[in-house]
Parts: sequence; C-alpha cells; structure tokens
Amino acid sequence: MVEISKRNARTWSRMGIRAIYGQALAGYAAENPNVIAVSADLGRSSGLDRFSKEYPNQFINTGIAEQNMVGVAAGLARSGFDVFASTFAPFASMRASEQVRMNMGYMGEPVKLVALGSGFAMGLLGNSHYGLEDLAVMRAIPGLTIVSPADCAEIYKTLEACIGHRKPVYIRLTGGVNCPIVYEEDYDFQLGKAVWIKPAADITLVSAGTTVGHCRSAADALAGEGFTIGVLNMHTIKPLDKEALAHAAAVSCTLIVVEEHMRTGGLGSAVLEFFAEVGAPRCRIVTYGIPDRYGETGTYPYMLKTSGLDADGIARLIKRETANA
Repeated sequence: MVEISKRNARTWSRMGIRAIYGQALAGYAAENPNVIAVSADLGRSSGLDRFSKEYPNQFINTGIAEQNMVGVAAGLARSGFDVFASTFAPFASMRASEQVRMNMGYMGEPVKLVALGSGFAMGLLGNSHYGLEDLAVMRAIPGLTIVSPADCAEIYKTLEACIGHRKPVYIRLTGGVNCPIVYEEDYDFQLGKAVWIKPAADITLVSAGTTVGHCRSAADALAGEGFTIGVLNMHTIKPLDKEALAHAAAVSCTLIVVEEHMRTGGLGSAVLEFFAEVGAPRCRIVTYGIPDRYGETGTYPYMLKTSGLDADGIARLIKRETANA
C-alpha cells in the first residue's frame, strides 16, 4: 500500500482524480498480474496512458463501445481476473446500463466499473458528459456495491479493497485537479463502513465523493462562528453504513446530506429510504444536490459555485437550515 502523507496528498491533489486513478491502478498492476484495465478508448483521459505502455498485456482498449466494454470485462472477470473497466460516468451508467444490469447485476460478474468525471467534473464538455443521474440508475440494480472516494488517497484505498473482491462494484470518481484533500495520514477503510471526518454534532453533514472535502472546509470555516458541525464520509453509497447513520440521527438536531448528483435517486434518497424503513428520526433531514433540471455549462469550479456545492455554498446552506430549524 502506498504511503498516505501530507506531502503525497498535496502531490496527488495537484495531479487530479483521473491521473491518480491511473497511477494507483498501474501500481497495483505492477504487483499483481491479475489486475486488468479495460478502457472505452479513454486511455489518456482516464489516466491509463502509462498503464497501457508499461503493462500492455494487462490493458484492453475496446474502442468507443461501452456496452461491449462491459461484456468483455464480465468475461475476463468470470475467468478470475480483477478487472477495472472505465469510461465517463453517463456512458458507464446509461449507455451500458443493460449490460451492467445483466452482466454485473443479474449474473453477478465481479467487474469493477469506474465512472470517470462524475458530477460536474467534465466542465466545459457540458450536460452530455456530466454524471448527475448515475447513482439513481446504478442504485436500482441489485447486487452492485457503489463507492465514491472522497479524495485521491481514498482512490488508492478503494482500488486496494476491490482487488480480490469477488462482487461487482461501481466506482464513482468525482472532482478534478487540485481536488480537496481529506486524508493526510493512513486510516481504516472498509467497503460499506463510513468514516467520520468530524464527530456527529448538532448539525451533521453526510456526503460522498470530493464533496466531502468541501463539507469539511465549510465546517472548519463556521467553527470560528460558534458552529459545531459533524462530517460523515459515506464513501459506500450502497450498501449504506446504517449504524453510522443511526448514530448521526441520534446525536444531531439537523442531518444534511450534500451530494454532487441530482436530488432524485442519489445518496440523499438512499438516506431517506433508510429512515423510512426503520422509522423517522428525531432530527430534521435535509437533502441537497442538483435541482431537477439541466442547467448551464461552465468550468468545474464555476458549476460547483453556482450550484452551491463549494465550501462557501455549503456554509450558506448550513446557516440557512440552522435558521429554519
């Protein structure tokens, strides 16, 4: 396992999410010839350019044929390989949804499907490339584990946990270059087990992906104004860590779920479904994400800012919901 340190965390953040995915996978492939990368003609865009050159026998480019990519990956996974198949989020979750449903859901082939550029991360490429509905689609498929790493260090942790894991996984990568740093030292990572960034408090934020870093920054900024805010990294969106959610609901007066996804069908919906099943908690639950519409196009920082999903926007959300409590 690579060392998680302040220095590495800063370097990884500057490189960006997709570059670190490629670097991390190449590192694991060097140690394990069973690791296979499959790409829908996105070698360089997915950070796999180095991988393809250094480990050509462990790399397959299916071309711009995402449905075929999932089928090829499923065959390799059934043969015993640890297969990581990657393409942009809307193409992984929607263009190839039938193949994901049949090969990964129904047949249970242990493909690790990596969704690149989820949320607004594709910036100026616009709504055709934004991954804003992918969780709603993937959560509906039985048998899938869904993971969204909080930062570059957690990408390493996620890939390590998936190697040898003989179940299908959808890995949702959000964020770009200079992504928020959440982890600067090693920590315990387990699929299905959320990680507390800040202990549960009167106000607790629940998030996944790089939004976790923005939530922590908002909590830090408001600490000087007398707010005590918990932050829970729910990196595994399916299955949810129900114990952590129950604890948050027992401690908090307001539980706010923040996500870079449509408000329908994502992490917020999963949290509400959990409490509908076990009984309404005593705390208020607020879900916050992308409104039910397709909006404008802009750079990634601009899209986060206008959607209120950067640290400043989340801080305003906290103040607004506190005033409404």
